[in-house]
Amino acid sequence: MSETPSPQRTALSLAASGVAVLPLRRGKVPFGNCTVCAGNACGGRPNMKIPGPCRCPGVCHAWAAATTDPAVIVSPVWAAAWRRAVCVGYHPGSAGLTVVDLDNADAIAWARTTLPATRTVATTRGEHWIYRGTMTSHNAVRPGVDIKSSMSYARYLGPGTGPLADLPDTVRALAVKQPPTVRPTPRSVSVPAPSSGRCPHRTSVFLERGIAMAEQRITSARSGIHATVYGAFLAVLSTHGRCGCLTDTHMARLFTAAQAKGETARHCTDAWNNARTTLGL
Repeated sequence: MSETPSPQRTALSLAASGVAVLPLRRGKVPFGNCTVCAGNACGGRPNMKIPGPCRCPGVCHAWAAATTDPAVIVSPVWAAAWRRAVCVGYHPGSAGLTVVDLDNADAIAWARTTLPATRTVATTRGEHWIYRGTMTSHNAVRPGVDIKSSMSYARYLGPGTGPLADLPDTVRALAVKQPPTVRPTPRSVSVPAPSSGRCPHRTSVFLERGIAMAEQRITSARSGIHATVYGAFLAVLSTHGRCGCLTDTHMARLFTAAQAKGETARHCTDAWNNARTTLGL
């Protein structure tokens, strides 16, 4: 019975083939920045388009920490991270690749009828379709589909099956249907107030505090942005969604905070609508 390679050993093997790697902790997310680099106070790293170099030896700045340098991978700081890691992440763009992350059966069915066959890797809930070529990464380009390439990371789940195909224009087109600079027109939540005719929350201080807390929750998130945005939207709607307190301005503030963290306009709209559905609004 063969022994399963450790994350560090797998990372060294990938790095030797030119794939930049990083450790992922529980939740399949990168390790948070060290105290010196928290909030990019260090100035960031050059390939993150943030001014100033970062000389931190730690596993900082998420996907930008990915490396092919074996000396870094086995360094004491990284070794400590590998001992806590649950899997290996890699930066597809650094290897000249794009990963189309299909998160459910419907997304897989769409890919099989729309995209050219390529190397495929099974995931927990779906499949990764890997293409030769790079592009800008985008989340939620359609239901259950994310694109991971430059400035992003993907979980390494094995070599996959099938030959690599060139990145098709069909995938590139998914990313340009909704330009990042376009923001949706927010909709106010028009739900009747309680039968008493009085809204128990309609005070400027209470509502402003709730919106500000949701903005801060999104802005301070270091990982799991999708879940954080959804949770913030859910919290706001659960308190103010049934009494008509929310306005277009409040919704726009939340969407702006989410987009500043890299979320697409489409994902913001989906997260908002999903939160409303969950609450029965």
